[in-house]
Amino acid sequence: MTPKDRYDVSDLPEAQFEPGSRGLVLKNNLGIKRQKEMDLLEAENQVRATEELFGIFDRSHRFVADDVRKIHKMWLGGIYPWAGHYRQVNISKGSFPFPPSAQVPRLMSELESGPLREFTPCSSDSVDKIIAALAIVHTELVLVHPFRDGNGRAARMLAVLMGSQAGLPPLDFAGIRGQRKEAYFAAVRAGLKRDYRPMEQVFRKVVTRTLRKAGKG
Repeated sequence: MTPKDRYDVSDLPEAQFEPGSRGLVLKNNLGIKRQKEMDLLEAENQVRATEELFGIFDRSHRFVADDVRKIHKMWLGGIYPWAGHYRQVNISKGSFPFPPSAQVPRLMSELESGPLREFTPCSSDSVDKIIAALAIVHTELVLVHPFRDGNGRAARMLAVLMGSQAGLPPLDFAGIRGQRKEAYFAAVRAGLKRDYRPMEQVFRKVVTRTLRKAGKG
């Protein structure tokens, strides 16, 4: 467990931390040891990758599991050797365990044949249906947690792409912090029982905020 109580992991190469980082930064291709430097680099690469992905996936694209891996790879491929590969370690968030790594390929296949097939391409005249689609796909992907790190952000990148298919501006997730972040985690946990209503509430606020900032709300 890291000093920041981020993840519990088994003792495998994928779980190693950068020497000299005090267990705060995962081992990376660039030898970065400072958490703030890594956070900034990941954020910059997320913006770059998202812009590039807009040019790859059009409004008629049906997403599949390999597309999720591509999103992760394009974002973090220059930073971590495991980017775009399903995790080989078991991880948990606090006391909340994610599925064992051995189950990830099967679960991602089920995500592809289930929610991704049903809800992408994401297009509807109903805002409620768009929000429901975003909430279900996002919740199920985060519950699988297919990668060593960056799962929530990769899921948000996919949501941005799905939102674009539905004609929405790039979704603004900046409001998910503080108490709203706790509500977000609770919404993820509710997905274990296929209750997506809490996540729909989260995405409704995200969509409302996005449209308001774009002058369309």
